[in-house]
Amino acid sequence: MHAIAIYDLDKTITYAPTWTSFLVSSARREMPWRLALLPLAGVATLGYALKRLDRGALKAATQRLMLGNAWPEARAAAAAARFAEGVVATGVYAGARAAIAADRAAGRRIVLATASYAFYARAIAERLGFDDVIGTGVASDGGRVRARIDGENCYGAAKLRMIEAWMAEQGIARDDATIRFYSDHVSDAPTLEWADEAFAVNAHAPLRVMAALRGWTVVDWER
Repeated sequence: MHAIAIYDLDKTITYAPTWTSFLVSSARREMPWRLALLPLAGVATLGYALKRLDRGALKAATQRLMLGNAWPEARAAAAAARFAEGVVATGVYAGARAAIAADRAAGRRIVLATASYAFYARAIAERLGFDDVIGTGVASDGGRVRARIDGENCYGAAKLRMIEAWMAEQGIARDDATIRFYSDHVSDAPTLEWADEAFAVNAHAPLRVMAALRGWTVVDWER
């Protein structure tokens, strides 16, 4: 049997969402003049709230505003490394670190599954000792990162599909695995339902209600 522990990233492992922080910190260092475009990013966020944009389109729009349509891959990798150092130093729940260590000690394969772009989530995961990363892909060509998603946005039901695809690539049959999954948000309900052990971590109110109804474990990790 394969023992696997899968973790969401934003507000499950980290105190705060990472995407906007990554954009702003990277723009400040790489292209500080683009910070003047932050109000337009706010307009894009409003478009998402009004259902004029989906989450994938919102990501692409904000990336285009803050980092441009094409960003050299080497600079993107360096920005990801710098950002990961800061997140891991000051932005990770102590409870998350303890859970990851306990899962590893129990012999589980530690996997990060996040809607965040994999190119920077991977840098965070490496520093926390994860074995694998499943995340949103970013389009690239000619050595440049594009402001466009490659494939599905790893969110909601798509996250479960991407986890299942990863398992197929790894040659792991569902019946041959025991899986625990940690998340803070009700959008991950499909994966929580699918897991053998579901953990609602630092959960917002809708997930707490769902966890009570489903009998999922509720955990509040300390900083």
